[in-house]
Amino acid sequence: MAEIVVFGDSNTWGYDPATGTRFAPGARWTGVMAAALGPSHHVIEEGLNGRTTVFVDPIEPDRRGADYLPPCLRSHSPLDLLIIALGCNDMKARFNVSAAEIAYGAERLVMLALAEPVGPKGRPPMVLLVAPPPVAKLTGFADMFRGAEAKSRDLAQRYAEVAERRGVGFVDAGQFVHCSDLDGIHYEADQHAVLGRAMAEAARIVLE
Repeated sequence: MAEIVVFGDSNTWGYDPATGTRFAPGARWTGVMAAALGPSHHVIEEGLNGRTTVFVDPIEPDRRGADYLPPCLRSHSPLDLLIIALGCNDMKARFNVSAAEIAYGAERLVMLALAEPVGPKGRPPMVLLVAPPPVAKLTGFADMFRGAEAKSRDLAQRYAEVAERRGVGFVDAGQFVHCSDLDGIHYEADQHAVLGRAMAEAARIVLE
């Protein structure tokens, strides 16, 4: 059985933009991906609302992905594939960082993963880097994500460059799904379904 860890933020956790609650396991994109892959794959959700790549949030503690990733990987060892789906929260105005700096944060996570001997036979796991889709119409999060629209449109290319530089897989989520106009940053249920199927296919390709 192939072990897959999905390391992400609120969209991996399954935040419903209509209610602020959590989608049911089978409706989340990770659940859709698991169903599409079938019983020969085990998908482990590691989603946390507000998680960043490397930035310390002065308002919401314990959200720095770089702190939690190494012990997370060790706890799920041995694993075959790590999917990194982060970057949206890095665009918050309080961090005041560019798209390039967000991509460097994602690259740091890739490097941490590739340094961990948690894959089969003590090798590093395969890595699949996912760029978040562009931010949509911001409503309740408008102040928090001020300036994020322009940054979000630049992230896919920046992430693609990181993936090529580090020799890992890459998916531009914006090629498949869009964020909801209900809040501008989260996915509605139909988009979870689309992304889950796309990620299942991407995982198959990387694991072959």
